[in-house]
Amino acid sequence: MSKKKGIERLIRPELANFGGYSARTAPDTLEGKVEVPVESIIKLDANENPYGFSPKVSRALATYPDLNIYPDDGQTRLRRLLEGYSGVAARYIVAGSGSNQLIDLVARLFLSKGDEVINCVPTFGIYRFSTELCGGRVVEVPRDENFAVEVAAVKAAITKKTKIIFLANPNNPTGAITPRKDILEILDTGLPVLVDEAYYEFSRQTVAPLVGKYENLMLLRTFSKWAGLAGLRVGYGLFPPEIADYLLRIKIPYNINVAALVAVEESLKDIDYLIATVEAIIAERERLFAELAKIEWLKPIPSEANFILCLVLRGEAKELRQKLEEKGILVRYFEEEPLQNYIRISVGKPEHTDALIKALREIEITL
Repeated sequence: MSKKKGIERLIRPELANFGGYSARTAPDTLEGKVEVPVESIIKLDANENPYGFSPKVSRALATYPDLNIYPDDGQTRLRRLLEGYSGVAARYIVAGSGSNQLIDLVARLFLSKGDEVINCVPTFGIYRFSTELCGGRVVEVPRDENFAVEVAAVKAAITKKTKIIFLANPNNPTGAITPRKDILEILDTGLPVLVDEAYYEFSRQTVAPLVGKYENLMLLRTFSKWAGLAGLRVGYGLFPPEIADYLLRIKIPYNINVAALVAVEESLKDIDYLIATVEAIIAERERLFAELAKIEWLKPIPSEANFILCLVLRGEAKELRQKLEEKGILVRYFEEEPLQNYIRISVGKPEHTDALIKALREIEITL
């Protein structure tokens, strides 16, 4: 019997130990705690686009006349726009307030209490978050020493309770790509497979052409990374039409706000500008990797995304993260195994790389 009193006694008991999701540090909360002014903080902890959104977005939002009107709940125009960008017909497409919301909707659609999902760890923490929030159980299948998916182990983990297989590609936080042949082998299990392509524009590898050929393939994309719209929260998924229909029914009404709709339309009108920023990030990713590799106490992991995971070979990653934060440079640190001695660094502009490497050299003296 629960010992909780008052309103707490009525809360779902399985949420008593629910840990939630650890979001990144907001720079304005660090005022007085770092060696630089808040406005000078270099944010390399959340895989955001340092070049921001298309200039067309701010101009369009400044003059948009209908912010007082609800958006189209059926996402009709948005789905048509996304059809043109993705090359997949509108009937397969559902948009969400960030791809995180779509992960949550998929979990709600498939999972009942006690159902299982297969998660290839280490990977994106939201898969566990949404599964546990729905009362499901996460079955962890470790990746190999190179962070590649062990397909045989995935198949061996399948039980009668398995409802979803999550697969980030490129994977976050490792940046590793899962080859198409491995994805096809997993799809051949017949179970629902959610392939999360949040970093597709940086890897240029996709299984989108397979949507419609496999009734169990679901694919996610986002405008947060490549298009610089992280703050407006807009993502989309490519689903079998039957699944798309269910998701449209169970989503919260008006889940894509008007500002996000305008931003997507203007972004898709300015593809050349946005692809140029993606190219700049890819080029800087290669330079950042080369510079990190010169630091003898760091081991960068090859990445196909807009970040690089680094093994800290001397000292503790947690301490390194703190020392960088004190210098006004934010990077991502992971508490959980097997990443306790890794940091993840988002790719910034060239001047951000320069500042990071300078700071690492200064920290090296004290290690």
